[in-house]
Amino acid sequence: MNELGELTNQLSVFRAKEGYSQAEVAKRIGVSRQTIISLEKNKYSPSLKLAFELAYLFDTGIEDIFQYNLKGED
Repeated sequence: MNELGELTNQLSVFRAKEGYSQAEVAKRIGVSRQTIISLEKNKYSPSLKLAFELAYLFDTGIEDIFQYNLKGED
């Protein structure tokens, strides 16, 4: 199966705006700090539930935090 694109995110930007540490975000949504680290490094794609929880935490839409970029697009 060919990969069509990649998922990137602005999680660290939203986290910095709120002044949250990685550990604090993890605790607020019930995941490990390692999960937040992996998300921020684009090494882990969140479940839909996790994406919604992060969007809810930062009072924004999922698409504001996460972007799906097709290969060959800027």
